[in-house]
Amino acid sequence: MRLKITKSKNSSSLYVIKSTYKDGKHSSKIVEKLGTYDELLKKLDGQDPIEWAKQYIAELNEKDKEDKRKIMVQYSPTKLIEKDQRRSFNGGYLFLQQIYHDLQLHKICRKISDKYKFSFNLDSILSRLLYGRIIYPSSKLATHQLSSKLIEQPDFDIQHIYRALEVIAKETDYIQSELYKNSLKLSKRNSGILYYDCTNYFFEIEQEDGLKQYGYSKEHRPNPIVQMGLFMDGDGIPLAFSIHKGNTNEQLTLKPLEQKILEDFKLSKFVVSTDAGLASLDNRKFNDKEDRAFITTQSIKKLKKHLKEWALSPEGWRLGEGRQTYDITKLDDESMYADKTFYKERWIKENDLEQKLIVTYSIKYRDYQRQIRQSQIERAIKVIDTNPAKIKKHNQNDYKRFIEKTSITPDGEIAATELYSINADIISKEQLFDGFYAVCTNLEDDAPAIIKVNQRRWEIEECFRIMKSEFKSRPVYLSRDDRIEAHFTSCFLSMVLYRYLEKRLGEEFTCREIVQGLRDMNFHEIVGDGYIPTYTRTNFTDALHEKFGFRTDYQIVSNRQMKKILRDTKK
Repeated sequence: MRLKITKSKNSSSLYVIKSTYKDGKHSSKIVEKLGTYDELLKKLDGQDPIEWAKQYIAELNEKDKEDKRKIMVQYSPTKLIEKDQRRSFNGGYLFLQQIYHDLQLHKICRKISDKYKFSFNLDSILSRLLYGRIIYPSSKLATHQLSSKLIEQPDFDIQHIYRALEVIAKETDYIQSELYKNSLKLSKRNSGILYYDCTNYFFEIEQEDGLKQYGYSKEHRPNPIVQMGLFMDGDGIPLAFSIHKGNTNEQLTLKPLEQKILEDFKLSKFVVSTDAGLASLDNRKFNDKEDRAFITTQSIKKLKKHLKEWALSPEGWRLGEGRQTYDITKLDDESMYADKTFYKERWIKENDLEQKLIVTYSIKYRDYQRQIRQSQIERAIKVIDTNPAKIKKHNQNDYKRFIEKTSITPDGEIAATELYSINADIISKEQLFDGFYAVCTNLEDDAPAIIKVNQRRWEIEECFRIMKSEFKSRPVYLSRDDRIEAHFTSCFLSMVLYRYLEKRLGEEFTCREIVQGLRDMNFHEIVGDGYIPTYTRTNFTDALHEKFGFRTDYQIVSNRQMKKILRDTKK
């Protein structure tokens, strides 16, 4: 800051001005008007106004270095704002940026760039794809446009994004294995327990091609789909993923990705937990070798008759490590057991595979299943009464499964109209399994320990839910297979960043609160001075600042402070 004196016909005015530099252009702005020479002369009791002003500015410069100077901004109600000049920026991405650099993704990009010798900035592109997927999920074109909302402006064009996608697809295995190695430097990974699941994503097209194939859609949409298999570690952090054609049997997706983990991640001793859809005999035998093991969901309905009778028998249930056995038919009136999980176990041998069958029973789970079924029955009754034409073919879990159609009269004659009613037999058969759940494993650990491991399967299902809902990873609009694979690589990496952010914050905030909180952390730039937070300070923002070691919630964050924050998030 320096002194500027402007002279007019009748007086001289003293100003504090400051040089600014933005977008390659130098300019200056008035920081403070000190007054006219004559006004200051009277006010200062004869002290030289110019000497006083120089001393005052020197003090301001000293405070500016210490970020203690009060900043005064002048606005005019008659002056238009600059055209095409952005003044609002998002700073929520800075917390993701710190995790991105903690995981050394920038170094991975550097190694890939050195390999291919391209001119665009892969690190800048990949980081913006990840920040955008979490904060502003949208298409690649929109992501490029939205990158200008971040405090640090993009240094690439839209064509560079598509070129980068091709490279990311080629190096996706390398990125995953290097990311795992880097994460070990950040914190210990719970790789002794691995959870695996598979889901699919639909495309806004109707033509099959390459990875995009018609298959069983979990959203029941008539579109081509692509399958994604995902491994997650025991702490809920994604470990590795793979992409398959939409018409691939999901049971065939586990072994190829697990082989990659064995080879690229140098892991050899772990337990794989899967749901019933991935619990093929072949997959179980694959993980019944060397130091690997499995815990997999088992359908009680598909058990052999004698095992099903044993599983549903009311006697012989245990609780925790105790030896006492319980009859579950006598538990209904005892509220102390409402949140408890009872179990029974036995070893079985089928198809040359010896495994332990563990069945659990929970009053809370029973009531939950009954509540869901009752809601479905009410929907079925409503559609019978109001819109019978809507009753068509249904899937296994559709509420329409409770509806039966009668096309003949009790006398055996053809009915003039079709009659619909609720099938009580189906309801009775389903009620037999309420509250029961089963897993099979080749581990010899105690049943309570195995049950505890399996209960965390919800986290991998949550990973898919977050990617599909909050990160809007579907529908997919890309057509080329390499770009499709790169898209899911960015979704996977975004999920890793999010999980590490979530782990730092603890369990206090929901996914929606976290994502919306980052999206709302906007700043108004005062050119030459700094950034004024326009977001609401909350418990969430306080927690962010506490866990990440820097603050952006001062009344104004000076340029000096912001530059330091930007440097610190990239260490």
